[in-house]
Amino acid sequence: MAETIKIAYLYEDLMNTYGDSGDVKILSYLLKEKGYDTQVDNISIDTDVFDAFDYDFLFFGGGQDFEQTVVAKDIMRHRETIKDYIEDERPMLGICGGYQFLGTYYETIGGDTIQCLNILPIHTVFKADSRMIGDTEFETPWGIARAFENHSGRTYFDDNETVEAFGKMVQGYGNNPEDGNEGLRYKNTFGSYSHGPLLKNENIANMFVEKIIENHKTRVSE
Repeated sequence: MAETIKIAYLYEDLMNTYGDSGDVKILSYLLKEKGYDTQVDNISIDTDVFDAFDYDFLFFGGGQDFEQTVVAKDIMRHRETIKDYIEDERPMLGICGGYQFLGTYYETIGGDTIQCLNILPIHTVFKADSRMIGDTEFETPWGIARAFENHSGRTYFDDNETVEAFGKMVQGYGNNPEDGNEGLRYKNTFGSYSHGPLLKNENIANMFVEKIIENHKTRVSE
């Protein structure tokens, strides 16, 4: 009987802009190729109890302003377990809005400030008059990645010694038009503005698969 990899999809019903669920489907396929079954749980506003350490991987997709406002009202009750999971070097991927939520705050197009999880030292400011959209290409330690971006939010690092970029832009904007960075890496947590989905890049997908399997082996042995 195959072992089961457990994936927590944070707010799958609300945060799935541009088909970000494709990342989870790709991971499920690749894990099946390696002999694992996959269980994907939607952790959302109707979830009573959530312990991140019950899972082998956390995924957090992107959403529009309204959906992000709804999520912001609910997600703080899960902050400590997500923070502890990240600090324990367990694997996580946040795309667009899910990436932004790991930071301190984001300022909406309307000028409102939405408080985020305040786990990582980043913040996001929306610029309605300069949307960043188009094909992207960026260099990572695991090779080139190609994707698609569509965002008005500009994300900035508040502490360059704590977090580092996921990749360096070759084409496109990435986090913002100024610094040439795409996404974020902190321990085994990654953030990215890459849709398309990101994990259509087999080199990046395989990196996550390795981290997920390693975490699974650690989790079941505890």
